[in-house]
This record gives sequence, structure tokens and C-alpha cells, in this order.
Amino acid sequence: MTNPGWGGAASEGTPPPQPRCVRHPDRPTALSCNRCGRPACPDCLRSASVGHQCVDCIAADQRNTPQARTVAGAAVRSQLPTPVVTYALIALNVLIFAITALQARSLMENGGGVVNRFTGAATFDSPLFGWMVLDSSAVAQGEWFRVIGSGFLHFGLIHLAVNMFALWVLGRDTEMVLGRSRYLAVYMISLLGGSASALMFESAGAFTAGASGAIFGIMGAQAVLLLRMRRSATPVLTVIGLNVVISLTVPGISLWGHMGGLVAGAAATAVLVYAPTGQRTPGGVARARQLSWAGLATVAVVVVGLIVLRTVMLRDELGFA
Repeated sequence: MTNPGWGGAASEGTPPPQPRCVRHPDRPTALSCNRCGRPACPDCLRSASVGHQCVDCIAADQRNTPQARTVAGAAVRSQLPTPVVTYALIALNVLIFAITALQARSLMENGGGVVNRFTGAATFDSPLFGWMVLDSSAVAQGEWFRVIGSGFLHFGLIHLAVNMFALWVLGRDTEMVLGRSRYLAVYMISLLGGSASALMFESAGAFTAGASGAIFGIMGAQAVLLLRMRRSATPVLTVIGLNVVISLTVPGISLWGHMGGLVAGAAATAVLVYAPTGQRTPGGVARARQLSWAGLATVAVVVVGLIVLRTVMLRDELGFA
């Protein structure tokens, strides 16, 4: 009778052969796993709290151990993850600004142009800026891309620098807690929320641009995350308050764009962190993930619905068929 993995049966009058590694039958070994007791060579053993365990037992244990997750459901990694989405958003904003600055031949007046006082039509020094800026009359005529494109435009280098510094400071930690896909979703919902609010409450002839609405949404997201983790949200709430004061006192800043982004970002994050999580089993985690994405989709539908509603109202006000 033979026993594969443990060596062959002992012949009469000879000592039994040395056991062999279950993963490498060509390697005799005197070692074994402290958990399953099977013989294993040094390459197949790993240090454990007590003795050594084979790689199969360790893999089985990892599959059965729930992965640590943040309050938003993102996986907790042993090493600090690189905020890829934040860096990509900064790079995209800088790239679009560079194009508009080259077209307008100005770092500070890349959004400059002239407005026809009779028709209200604007001609911008940068064609890309004129194509993407949030113009309510253009949106009413079907140019929906402006509600997203305007969030990647900036009026001058200082506007860009302030917003990108804020995104760099706020975005990295928020991305780590939310996870990349959820963070990008919250950012885009905040951007849409800012555009929706600007369309709703700004004057029909205003031109709006900037990532400020999305960044205010990230501020709102941080406040919700801190409250969910039962930590003090005073610092971020103070920053929000100061920025609201600045928006009210400095001419040319879109207060409603900021407020719309703030509300949308906070609402999107709230459905992520306050959704029922259930048990930390693979099935429970999957259900919680589905529920959180359904909540994000609901917030997005509400925001888009407001944009559509305002567009219909604008078409009536401006006399478009």
C-alpha cells in the first residue's frame, strides 16, 4: 500500500523512507505544517504565530478572513495607495487650461472675449473655452456637454492654481477612504450638482466655469466622512464657511455653483457611508456595494433631472422651439 505525499510503504527489514513535500514530491523533508500536519519543504512553509504553516493553509485562511474596509466600503491596504484619480483630475484640468491659454495667448485672460450687446452672443479668444463654458442659452439649445466640460475650465492661472491646490489637499485623503471608483463618482456628481445649481439660480446671461463646484462637493464629502467616523468635522466646516463668505463678498464668484456642488457631494457620500452594510461576509459586502451604487445612481438621477427641468424652463423663457 502506498501513501502519495508521505513517501512509499516501508519494505520488510528496511527503514521507512523520509516523507516528501506534498507540493514537491521530489523533495524529501522532515518538516510539516503545524495546522494540517502535512509534510512540506521550506519553500512551502511560512512563519505563523505558532510554528509554520503551509501556503495552502495560509491561502485558505485569507479567503475565509473578511477584508478590512473603510466606512465607505473601500478595501484597506497595507501600503498607502497612490491617489491616481486625484492626480489624473489635476492633470486633465492643467492640460485643458494649457490649451485655452495657448489659444488665447494669455495665462491670465484665457477666458477673455467679447459679447455682442445686441444679441448677447459671446466670442472667446480661446475656441475651446467658448465651446465648453457653461452658457445657459447654449445648454437650452442642446449643448449638454457644457454642464460637464465647464468643470474643467478656469479663468486664469490663479483660478487654476487655487482649485488644483485645494483638490490636491482634499482629494487624496477622500480618495483613500472612498476608493477610486466611488471617489470619481462623487466628484462627477458634485460637478453636475454645481452646474445644475448655476443653471437654476444664476442669471441667464452668465458664463460659469471652474472645478470649484466639484471641490466644494469633496469638502462636503469629507465633512460627512468625519461625522460618520465620529471625528470632529470642525476644521472642514470652518473651511467651507470661509469659502462661502468669500463667495458672497468677492465679485465674479459663482456662489450657487459652489453650493450646488457642496450639497450634491455631501448627499452622494451620505448614501455611501450610511447605507446598511449587513454582515462582513463576501455576500454581505457584495450586497452593500450594490446598495451604495444604487444610492449614488439615485443622487445622480436627481441632479440630472434638475438640469433637464431647468433646460425646459430656459427654452420657454428664451423662446426656443
